[in-house]
Amino acid sequence: MSVAHIVVTILAAAWVGFSAVSVFLKAKWVVEPLADYGVPATWWPWLGVAKAAGAVGLLVGLAVPAIGIAAAIGLTLYFLGAVLTVLRARAYTHIGYPLLYLVPVVIAAALGAV
Repeated sequence: MSVAHIVVTILAAAWVGFSAVSVFLKAKWVVEPLADYGVPATWWPWLGVAKAAGAVGLLVGLAVPAIGIAAAIGLTLYFLGAVLTVLRARAYTHIGYPLLYLVPVVIAAALGAV
């Protein structure tokens, strides 16, 4: 396990955790786009839970690699789903937002595989 892997994983987990807290607190800049994309409000808490679990899983993965791999796979699928949701809503100018979360998770996973 390299220093780069540890640092990127911690930063990715913090970033995804921040996103989860933003959903839980119903930050305007998070929930308004979700509503615009057609994501039902009843799903929002579960989306926050998925992000929070993924963030914790990335951190636990530093000690138990199988959990980190599972978390990275889950978060990758989650944020790919977010990209598809943005595309389906034709909010093309917003496509960068889910990518800001997807890229660090993928990099952390790739560094862990090396």
